[in-house]
Amino acid sequence: MRNTGSFAAYALAGGRSTRMGQDKALLHLAEKTLIEHAVSKLTQLTPDVYILGSRTELSPFAPLVPDLHEGCGPLGGMEAALAHSFLDWALLVPVDMPFLPVTLLRAWVTAVLHQAGVRLSFFVVDDVPQPALCLAHRKVLPFLSTALRQKRYKLAPVLEEAARALGRCEGLPLEQVLVRYDWRQQDALRSFARFAGGSGEEMAGLSSAQREASHLWFENLNTPEQFSEAQLHLDALNA
Repeated sequence: MRNTGSFAAYALAGGRSTRMGQDKALLHLAEKTLIEHAVSKLTQLTPDVYILGSRTELSPFAPLVPDLHEGCGPLGGMEAALAHSFLDWALLVPVDMPFLPVTLLRAWVTAVLHQAGVRLSFFVVDDVPQPALCLAHRKVLPFLSTALRQKRYKLAPVLEEAARALGRCEGLPLEQVLVRYDWRQQDALRSFARFAGGSGEEMAGLSSAQREASHLWFENLNTPEQFSEAQLHLDALNA
């Protein structure tokens, strides 16, 4: 088992799945549930893997970490992860992103953990922030807890506010504390090559099926229609 750094990994599985009409985490894709795919993927990066949520039906797959503030969305899950981990960093991956390649996650974690001063990182996909897929340092925790007490639940603004505050405390610019990676779905392979620094080793870690389904890497499976589309690309799954 290969651990990329001092971090624990958390599958974000506390959503209500209202648009899907049933619990997404327990939907089967290629004979595995989405939560099994997520946990299997994360265990390729670190032995410290957990599930954010309190539903006992998920407990056979990894230890559960319940929210400290129930019903507050991904922000509550991130708070719970940072409060739970004894390591400096927490990697959060939504359970409904089954096509994210392990090689992409590994390249991202490695890049972030080797940059001085970084405390937060997420992707901006086609100009839309994706903060639920996030690397967060434990120093972010107090800012999340304050936002939750104030009933401010929108994740991206809270994270940017936390990064600005940490930057002021440490004398660092926002872009050094909060690393946002710009990603273009229609040109995902080129985006990945730029992101991985042209690393042939990282590109070689992608199968031909993963390359062909690169438009799905950052897709959330929120609806039955999206799930049906996912069924056409089962050979592009990592796990």
